Parts: sequence; structure tokens; C-alpha cells
Amino acid sequence: MRIVVAHNRYREAQPSGENTIVDSEIAQLTAAGVEVLPFIRSSDEIPSMSKAAKALLPISPIWAPRAQHDLSRLLSEHRPDVLHLHNPYPLLSPWVVRTAHRHGVPVVQTVHNYRQVCSSGIYFRDGVICQDCKGRALGVPAIKHRCYRDSAAQSALMATTLAVHRGTWRSVDRYIALTSAIADHLRDYGIPDERIVVKPNSVPDPGRPAPLGDGFLFMARLSPEKGVDLLLDAWRRHPVGSLGTLRVAGDGELRHLVEAAAAERPDVVYLGQLDRAGVQAAVEASAVVIAAAMWHDVLPTVIIEALASGRPVLGTALGGIPYLVGADAPHEPAGTGPAENASAVASPVASEVASPVASEVAPRLAGGGSSMPAGIGLGDAGWVVAPEPAALAAALPVARAGASGLTLSARARYERTFHPDVVTKRLIDIYAGLAHTPNHV
Repeated sequence: MRIVVAHNRYREAQPSGENTIVDSEIAQLTAAGVEVLPFIRSSDEIPSMSKAAKALLPISPIWAPRAQHDLSRLLSEHRPDVLHLHNPYPLLSPWVVRTAHRHGVPVVQTVHNYRQVCSSGIYFRDGVICQDCKGRALGVPAIKHRCYRDSAAQSALMATTLAVHRGTWRSVDRYIALTSAIADHLRDYGIPDERIVVKPNSVPDPGRPAPLGDGFLFMARLSPEKGVDLLLDAWRRHPVGSLGTLRVAGDGELRHLVEAAAAERPDVVYLGQLDRAGVQAAVEASAVVIAAAMWHDVLPTVIIEALASGRPVLGTALGGIPYLVGADAPHEPAGTGPAENASAVASPVASEVASPVASEVAPRLAGGGSSMPAGIGLGDAGWVVAPEPAALAAALPVARAGASGLTLSARARYERTFHPDVVTKRLIDIYAGLAHTPNHV
């Protein structure tokens, strides 16, 4: 089997989980005997481009003529079975889908974000979940709020690109949704069920889990959408030392909040940015990993890393987090609630005033059995709560007390769903199902 993997790499100065996943997936496919033809561009190429090439950059998200020429030549020469697209922006363009179809090559796309609809790709603006562009022919709100790279001009270009390529996206032969929440997003966009397959990412197997550590680990970009301020608010509601140690790893614009908390309380430790060995050591030193996202986070890799090491996860009930911990009961599609419901899963624990959508989400949060406090959902490998300080604060002692009881099931969920052998086989099966479909010529 011969596969073209197409991806526009994000800048190396900006750590990208998507770049890492693409690299890992190529290596896993190659090890499994698949012939992979990488068709890769990088945003790091832009500064060194010729003046003529830079002059074409404004239209690249829509068309990218050089990329189409190079891809057409690659497809003609190698006649692959499938083209697998990840990120097309800005140097590839969604037009690669049309180019592949013109050569009779079916297209798979892994959906890593919400950029079919949202110019920023994250359904999050000014500290709250936002879907103002959903259902619009042109994402005017994205232009007004400068959602793409904080530029009105670039936001206008991205909004136009999404409008121009609505038909392109709906022609993709198979979508890989990383979680059930992304599958909901695609259905809401108009993609039929038969063209959506849920297949998560994987992380390498670290081997037999180390004995359970103590305390909690938060490891993410230190930015508003990742919820570090939410976590620190919840943590301060408990006496110093009552929950063990809170370790925080990562960097970003809210780093000062973490440093202040670490100076204020001896039970908060800031680890900074960690390398691969440091990540594994931090996970093993902890009992529970926290994913406190304030947005519909698609698939936080740290959760899979936690499960691989037998660590259960306490997360907010947004995006792909319930799926990852095995608590994804039927729910409202990701990013489809009204923008004012930023605390989309508020519960009596989270607030004295119930959210307008609380009744819809309550079964997901109260599904942990009679011994589970109201507002806390229990999954195979962790717990989910509303993205509210009171809800997270109430869940922290529950997770601390219950961590040892979920270590085996956390590791089992990794082995069953997220192990590289399982995920790679699933991906090859997806390719095989398309390799002999009628071509698009």
C-alpha cells in the first residue's frame, strides 16, 4: 500500500502536538510495511521564500499553485492508493483535495481542530467558547474580532478560504475524527455518518506502569483556554497540603500566575517546560493528571500519556476529554451550544444558578453511581466536571481518594484504544477501505 501524507508543519518555535503526531504516524505506518510518501511543507519556509513566492502567499490558503503543481507531479509519478491530509494551511491549501481527486486518488483527512467553521480553529474567543461563525456563509465575526493571527486582513482571508472550500471539505472521502466530539462536529457540518471514522492518536508505550505517585499534574500550554487559572482557583479552595502536591508543567502567557501560586503555597510546584524524559518523570511522580480545558479541546495528548502510565485523569467535560476517559455519554455536539454558555456543563455543584444546558448534560456528569457526588461524571479512566472552579474543587478530593482504584482501568483503556499497534491497524484498515473505491476522474 502506498500513501501520500500531506501536512503543512507549524513553526518549530511554536510547539505543535500535531507535528509530533504526524511524525509518529509516519514512523508507525512505515514500521507496519506501508510505503509512505511525505508531502510536507513548513511555515518555517516562509521567511526564506523568494519575493515572487511571498507575493503569492495571500492566496495560498485558497489555492497554493506551487503546491498543486508539485503534488500533481508526485501523484502522476507514484500513483498512490490514498492521500492522507492533516493541516493544509497556509502553504498547501484545501485545494490539494481537488488535485488528488483529479488524479483519481481518494482523500482521508484527520481533523485536528474546528477549522472547517472557525477561523482560529478552537471555538474560543476572549475567554469563552464562541460559535459566532457557525452556520454563516462567511465568517464575518472572525474578521470583526481578528480571530486569525490577531489580524483583520488575515482573518478575512481565512474566512473567505473557509467559504470557498466548503464544497471541497464536503468532498473528502473519509474523515478521521480523533474523538466522538469531533465526529459530532463533522455531522453538524453536514458530513454523513458513513464518511466519518473515529480513530484517536496514540503515544508510544512506556511499558509497565510505575507505582502510583502522589498529588496532581497539570501539563499544558499556560494559556487561558487550557484552564490553568481555573485550576489554581479550585486548588486555593483547599487547605495547603490537603491534596498533596500540584505540579504544573508548561509555558505561556499565564506563567506568572503559576509562579505566583508556587511562591504563595508550598504545595504548588512549577516545573517549567519539560522534555520527553521530564514529562514521563512528572507523570510517574503523580497520582492524577488534570486536563482543565476551558474550550472544546480536541485530544489533549497528555491524557493519553497519563493513561499509558496507569494514571487516571480529572478533566472538564468539554471537547474530547470525556471520550478519552471513557465518560462520553451522548451529548451536545462540540461547540454547538450558545456562546454565552461558556460554562456549558454547569451543575448544582458548580453554581448556585443552573446553566440553561445543565439538564442536557447532567446525565454525563452524574453517571458515576450512587457513591459519586452530584456533578462529577465517572468514566473508565477518570472523572469529568463542569469547567467551573467550585466543580473542579469538589472533584479534587474525590480524584485523590479514587486514583488507586482506576490505575488498572486507565492502563487497560490505553492498551485497548490508544496503543500504537491498535491505532495503526485501524488506520491501515481505513486506507484499505478506500484504496479500491471509484476514482474521481
